[in-house]
Amino acid sequence: MKITLLNYTPLSVCSHATRTCWQSFDKGDCGGEKDKELIDRVGNKFKHASTLEHLNYTFYIQGISRACLQEVARHRHTSPSVKSTRYTLKELRNENEFKENDFENAKKYLVLTGNEIVDNASIKALENLRLILQNSISLDIAKYCLPESYKTELTLTINARSLQNFITLRSSKSALWEIRQLANALFENLPEEHQFIFKHCVYQEENSQN
Repeated sequence: MKITLLNYTPLSVCSHATRTCWQSFDKGDCGGEKDKELIDRVGNKFKHASTLEHLNYTFYIQGISRACLQEVARHRHTSPSVKSTRYTLKELRNENEFKENDFENAKKYLVLTGNEIVDNASIKALENLRLILQNSISLDIAKYCLPESYKTELTLTINARSLQNFITLRSSKSALWEIRQLANALFENLPEEHQFIFKHCVYQEENSQN
């Protein structure tokens, strides 16, 4: 997968929103250390997390599976714009045959798990789909036989409060391996000066009680 951070809200917007409550604008430093301390204290330590909703991040996420996309969609406080299967499935029509064990060729379209049995089943499904597309069948009908491993992409906008929730749940060792990779990649692609807001949300193996 590939993650690109397209846009984000400056920390000064969040600190301004927080200081609005107490009219303490004169104590701010335009997103500097004083404002960072305020955001961490109010948004994280005191759990007034609604103040974090003033921070928004827009990511371009490429190369995740449809299975992973379904799990992303369960996080309701996000704004996803997803690559349309209906309009783009025709990209398969001119491909050559997808053959069993040819994982290098298949990974252009599939997220591979590393399990040979599962990945070969996905390749067979991909080849079946390619053959179906040679016929006069509408893409709206053909897409019903897409494998869950088929790659897609989306532009996702999410606020900091929702992103905290996403990273907390999806970086956990109990999360689907692919969405766990996504959660960690989203954190790593945040601006360095914003990462303090989310650091406590990232699952750390050494802190596990198990």
